[in-house]
Amino acid sequence: MRLFASPIDFMKYRKLTALVSVVLIVGSVFFLVTRGLNFSLDFTGGTVVEVSYPESISVSDVRDTLAQAGFADAVVQHYGSTQSVLIRLAPQDTQGVAVGQAILSVLKAQNPNVVLMRTDEVGAQIGKEMAEQGALAILIALIGTAIYIAARYEYRFAIGAAVALMHDPLVILGIFAMLQIEFDLPALAAILAIIGYSLNDTIVVFDRIKENFLKMHKNTTEQIVNASLNQTLTRTLMTSFLTLLVVVALLLFGGKSLFGFSLALTIGIIVGTYSSIYIASSLSLALGLSRQDLIRIKEKNPEDDRP
Repeated sequence: MRLFASPIDFMKYRKLTALVSVVLIVGSVFFLVTRGLNFSLDFTGGTVVEVSYPESISVSDVRDTLAQAGFADAVVQHYGSTQSVLIRLAPQDTQGVAVGQAILSVLKAQNPNVVLMRTDEVGAQIGKEMAEQGALAILIALIGTAIYIAARYEYRFAIGAAVALMHDPLVILGIFAMLQIEFDLPALAAILAIIGYSLNDTIVVFDRIKENFLKMHKNTTEQIVNASLNQTLTRTLMTSFLTLLVVVALLLFGGKSLFGFSLALTIGIIVGTYSSIYIASSLSLALGLSRQDLIRIKEKNPEDDRP
């Protein structure tokens, strides 16, 4: 099934989209340097308070109660069940135990049966280590995928895919920095998921380009790349659309605790679809990809012919 009646000349616009990509990357770096990320308590440290209610409780009610008492920045979420609530607060001047008692006093005014289960303090050093480990995880994912693609296809494909995969998380981080949206561990997990999602799209396109190089002997490299993108376009758009339906639902109805996660996924799916078409493929073409390169890869890997 085709979504469009006639083929789209994607490569016709590759110079324009290259300019768009440069603007996105430069803008993202600018905001990351000048404004920085608004790290959550996962990275900055703070106080964690767990309370338990005898019946189910709405986190929005708890959040409103704390906001009225001066704890407007508290992160409130269910923990294990709808009766247990986890409250995270930025570093306070007082000790964690005193903060826990203050929170308990506020909540008891609303419900006398609430019970304080535990109070823990997370140091800034632990948060710093988590940020470093998160950055390392992203770096390892990028390097690993580049090595795989270089071995499976051709080094020009690897460069195109690596740039595309760096482009996607960088744009997500840039938007988070520009809007000063809280960046937490779920948002970091979303970025890692987007790297895999975008890579899957890129692999599908690269497989089709490789097949068409071996079939379309009279076409130019640009025509083959265009044909491959058009052949995989329906699959790419349908996959992105259906995934977005779920992610947008999370964005709209998932609450504050899932906002960063769902927003990062939403941005990543859109940007990842764009990058698999206009960065990975276009850059491979710009680097001089030719039929001879793919034929040499085919000769080295004759097992690809096996069903």
